[in-house]
Amino acid sequence: MARVNKSPQVLHFFLYFCITICCFSSYVSATRELDEDNWREILQGEWMVEFYAPWCPACNALGPAWTELTNRAARKNLAVKTAAVDVTKSPGLSGRFVVTALPTIFHVKDGQFRQYKGPRDAEAMLSFVERASWRSTDPLSAWKSPDSLQMSLVAHFFKLSQGLRSVHTMLMETYGLPTWGSYLIFAVGTIFIGALLGLMLVCIIDLLYPPRRPDKVTVSIAEAEQRMKDANKSDDEQELINDDIVDEAEHSQSDGEKNSPSDTEEETTTKAEGAGDDKPSEVRKRRPRKAD
Repeated sequence: MARVNKSPQVLHFFLYFCITICCFSSYVSATRELDEDNWREILQGEWMVEFYAPWCPACNALGPAWTELTNRAARKNLAVKTAAVDVTKSPGLSGRFVVTALPTIFHVKDGQFRQYKGPRDAEAMLSFVERASWRSTDPLSAWKSPDSLQMSLVAHFFKLSQGLRSVHTMLMETYGLPTWGSYLIFAVGTIFIGALLGLMLVCIIDLLYPPRRPDKVTVSIAEAEQRMKDANKSDDEQELINDDIVDEAEHSQSDGEKNSPSDTEEETTTKAEGAGDDKPSEVRKRRPRKAD
């Protein structure tokens, strides 16, 4: 009879225990796990988002405070929700939000993103939301907004880098390649891909903007002969002009020799001597000049 009387108490204890576990689980599961597919949920409403990594000691230290924040916000029926991003599983989101340190916390209100830089305890974070202290923090600019086009490109580059790291690890651990061997493969692949992309770019440019070919000029035989005659005539005229220039230069030189100071002095001296003696005198012979 004693065992029968204790059975309802055990059942009641088990029931209460299950209810407590369920309530606790509901509080804990209130933290939304974000990835590349569902992260746009935080664009609506108010959220506190944590970026963490399982291997990060500071992230593990923040875990209890983050859980308490989630539970207290649920008990107070606050509109704020909590979410978490594992950067090892979603590297694209870490690039989209430009996460450079772990843990990093963002406050999101109707699509406006603000980084939380206050104390990392539950009381301070809850007060940041309840008192709307986020109003004193400037939101991220439009070009750094995670939902912008440029940050989407950055997210793809982060995903590509994570994929290359995985390939590097596979080459070293699975195939036993040394570190320099893996780097050599990446270098050759980069050069090949760059050359291929350059060739494709040149082909696209030539297709969109083809080079202009010179227009063909049709000339008849008669016109060609006339042009040749004109060209020969121009050459003859140029030769005549050059000859005239040479003749004028030689003529000027001859006139200068005729009127040279030495000849003038000799003639003056001869005339003076003839006038003084009143006798015929022999005229000095002039020096021979160069022929014109």
